Amino acid sequence: MSKFWSPIVATLKPYVAGEQPRIADLVKLNTNENPYGPSPKAIAAMQEAVSDSLRLYPDPTALALRQAIARTYAVEPDEVFVGNGSDEVLAHAFAALLKHDKPLLYPDITYSFYPTYCGLFGIEAVEVPLKDDFTIDLADYDRPCGAIILPNPNAPTGIGLPIAAIEALVAVHPDQPVVIDEAYIDFGGESAIPLTRKYDNLLVVHTLSKSRSLAGLRVGYAIGQRPLIEALERVKDSFNSYPLDRVAQAGAAAAIEDVAWFDDTRGKVIEQRERVTGALRQRGFEVLPSQANFVFARHPDHGGADIAKGLRERAVLVRHFAKPRISDFLRITIGTPEECDRLVAALDEIV
Repeated sequence: MSKFWSPIVATLKPYVAGEQPRIADLVKLNTNENPYGPSPKAIAAMQEAVSDSLRLYPDPTALALRQAIARTYAVEPDEVFVGNGSDEVLAHAFAALLKHDKPLLYPDITYSFYPTYCGLFGIEAVEVPLKDDFTIDLADYDRPCGAIILPNPNAPTGIGLPIAAIEALVAVHPDQPVVIDEAYIDFGGESAIPLTRKYDNLLVVHTLSKSRSLAGLRVGYAIGQRPLIEALERVKDSFNSYPLDRVAQAGAAAAIEDVAWFDDTRGKVIEQRERVTGALRQRGFEVLPSQANFVFARHPDHGGADIAKGLRERAVLVRHFAKPRISDFLRITIGTPEECDRLVAALDEIV
């Protein structure tokens, strides 16, 4: 602590990102990165963008990227907002749409950046407990509130809600903004983006970090009706008018447009997720039903921290959360077939 800090700094509880260690021959299954490289078309577009043009500022509106996203989802470009990863998009949404006189609602077990943003922006929030089976009961959200944010599928559980349930939630709260964080939707869920045409209170947030293998590029976007997007733009332009550089805009647009690569790689991840789920259950693990690129699992006879430690000793890294209700669970990213084999072999030695 320093006497030079602003008062808010001492009260903040920063988000703790997944570990990025340097371990030889590491099987890295802790941060939900895609095991397959980016679209070759995206790489080519980025290489072409590395030119003398980098002396110029990027397009502050990222129009070409927004047009590519708009074509993909059959919306208008001015209904698309882009930012420096979905984390920045979410931060702008918290500031622009989720701070009201009544509290913000979100699950008690969910993406741990949500309470961090609430602390940063001074947002009153109520954490709504998941059911005993770790599913979201939308009836629990039928209460007075200022806004709602839900990840679908949820993280770290991986459990998704059907689009009909999302629509029912949005319809019940016509006077409150509802943000659906779809970071993992492409691995088995049904996106709520089509609902944005019907509901003016719905904002849907996506990332290119997962299903498009661009975690290192930091590009995210939101889709909603124009007034919601304008709110995000007003916050962005009060913070940083140039969040996406020229290389990022070029690579992201090419990745969005390479549908064949997208379908192929996410299909591989889904296939391995089902194989890993089966292998874990054969070894006595409880595995929650996942629609993400990870599984959430626990063993009845071994603590989560102990298994994570044993895996690390065998150069296999997974994510453990030392939090109530989920301390015995491990969140395991789905890797390549070879990485998944390493995981299972290491678990055989431990459990």
